[in-house]
Amino acid sequence: MSNLPHNPLIKTVLALAIASSLLGCSSLGVQPWEKDQFAREDMALNSEKLDLALDDHIYFSKEGTSGGRSLAGGGCGCN
Repeated sequence: MSNLPHNPLIKTVLALAIASSLLGCSSLGVQPWEKDQFAREDMALNSEKLDLALDDHIYFSKEGTSGGRSLAGGGCGCN
């Protein structure tokens, strides 16, 4: 037995719903003219220097190491 609806209107609506759900997200993404917004300095992950310093302090206090973000080695002496 088939559980599919037999009404043509229901089949059409169901097909349109499936097609729109598949095609609805096909145009997502960054266009070339939008990329300048992500290149701004305030959009960088490390734009706030004070927040970055505090995050480093907390991380290295918990880890018991120093360095490692932009320097070689992790503070254990095994460069």
